[in-house]
Amino acid sequence: MIPAIGNAMPRVDALRLDGLSAPSVAAGASNVAEAGQGFAAAMTEIAREASQTMKSAETVSIQGVNGKASAQAVVDAVMGAERTLQTAVALRDKVVSAYLELSRMSI
Repeated sequence: MIPAIGNAMPRVDALRLDGLSAPSVAAGASNVAEAGQGFAAAMTEIAREASQTMKSAETVSIQGVNGKASAQAVVDAVMGAERTLQTAVALRDKVVSAYLELSRMSI
């Protein structure tokens, strides 16, 4: 699993809304708002770690061109960056799909 996603998964799992109970409308709204902020923080951390993975792969690639890194290290770094990019694209596609589903709902 991609390290950025693997490290953040426990935080994302903790943000599930199905366990929330809303004794009053105001308290329920604040619980959902807090969970939304927590989810946003987890997604921000995932994006930050993914960006760091891409930067480190670029650094290792440049070192490989200069002869300071082995071919295996370059391939490992590039493959890790590719997995990170594929995961980011899949995540983006899911978010867009969810947004489109919500926009089609009748009010």
